[in-house]
Amino acid sequence: MKNIISCMVCGLLLPLVSLAQQVFLGQGIVAGEVTDSSVILQSRLTASTKKVNGDLKGAKGYGKFELALDADFEQVIGTRWHSALPENDFIIKAYVGNLIPGEKYYYRLKYGIDKENITVSDIGSFQTLFGAEKEGDISIALTTCINYYFYYYGRYNQKKAYKGQDKALGYPALKAIKKLNPTYFIGNGDNVYFDHPNDSQYQRALKKGEQPHPGDFGGKEVKDEAGMRKKYHQQFSLPRFHDLFKNTGTYWTKDDHDYRANDADTIMKFPISHALGIKNFREQLPVTHPEGNQKETYRTHRMSKDVQVWFLEGRDYRSPNKQKPGLKKTMLGAAQITWLKTTLLQSDATFKLIVSPTPIVGPDDGYKNDNLVNDKGFRYEGEALMQWFKDQGLLEKNLYWLTGDRHWQYHAQHPTGLEEFCSGTLDDNNARKGRLAGDSKSSDPKGLIKQFYIQADEASVSGGFLFIHLKRKKKKAVALFDFYDEEGTLLYSIQKKAK
Repeated sequence: MKNIISCMVCGLLLPLVSLAQQVFLGQGIVAGEVTDSSVILQSRLTASTKKVNGDLKGAKGYGKFELALDADFEQVIGTRWHSALPENDFIIKAYVGNLIPGEKYYYRLKYGIDKENITVSDIGSFQTLFGAEKEGDISIALTTCINYYFYYYGRYNQKKAYKGQDKALGYPALKAIKKLNPTYFIGNGDNVYFDHPNDSQYQRALKKGEQPHPGDFGGKEVKDEAGMRKKYHQQFSLPRFHDLFKNTGTYWTKDDHDYRANDADTIMKFPISHALGIKNFREQLPVTHPEGNQKETYRTHRMSKDVQVWFLEGRDYRSPNKQKPGLKKTMLGAAQITWLKTTLLQSDATFKLIVSPTPIVGPDDGYKNDNLVNDKGFRYEGEALMQWFKDQGLLEKNLYWLTGDRHWQYHAQHPTGLEEFCSGTLDDNNARKGRLAGDSKSSDPKGLIKQFYIQADEASVSGGFLFIHLKRKKKKAVALFDFYDEEGTLLYSIQKKAK
């Protein structure tokens, strides 16, 4: 591990670390799955900070995290040493428990090719959840559909790629989010795209003479674990992700594009297997940890006395998309639905927020069969679930559905009374106009859904994010739901008061 060179002047042999053996943190540091008493800290050792052929090569080494309640690290909480190895994609991931609720923690990573030659990362921070007994302001930025290929190379047309001088830094919306200084960030599915670029669309664009860029994958979708990992290396090497995540707690769900492929279910024919899609998500993002209590990727966290959040798993337990609709067809699975109902009834939080990678209200495109909105998909389950919410009086107790998946922003209400907020895509290049209620090509041709806000024409289409601020006004809990475009311009805002 060390090079021994001879000092010609003194005749001594001195150990020096070879420059070729240095390790870096090309994907920054991140705190995930923050609770009132625990956190998962993560980083990845890399051989460089610069991508080669679109990838950041990993590097063997060791790392341990340190935490403290002060930036001087006077009283340190230290983790054990973790090994960065090829089998874990050189990722250092540590679970830390016994933390204090509602406190700001500082953290850093000590890392190196061995345990003697150590470098210390920049200092990051996160805030633990207040828990059920404490009040406190919380802000959450939520987004979805982060398509690296569309952003950098266009939608199979290079003229549509992002043109800003800040392109190398990453998505402009990340800068806008950071400026708002959220307490937490939610990546609500499609955090990478395994199937863009893909061969069929690339070849179709070539035939049209649009000169599409092959990207870093030769114009083809990824079909193995190496390619899946490369997608994350590519995405999270962007500087604006580093800047945001360093001081923001994160939560993650997965959807079709970062599981297998578009509208994927458990049985579709595709080289990326169902098991590999699950494994990759758990490996690449700080969601679960063997040393923690949370084993399933559906889970709930009491953020404060005023708010509890539920994160749903929409891919692992679903019936085949093409199965005949009805009582036996499920997207969430019986165990998850039982858990959701049980925990909702147990909660006395003022605001109850369900985070789902896919919608339950919509409307959506009428031809689809992928989610709880679609007639040919899982609408039977979605309607039954919303009726149960109503029957239990939960819609009178500030229950809201926060969704991703759809590529336009909207705020809509189902006839049962459930309101849904869709964040839309992170950047303009992956956005499109949405479906209006009453559209014959939508999942709501009769126009039963009430739409308070929607990006329904080309002039209004934009990427961006949903920003939720939960606080107290005159000692009463309120929630602000704000939609922003990718430059940070406020597009729509609504306040919900405790009922």
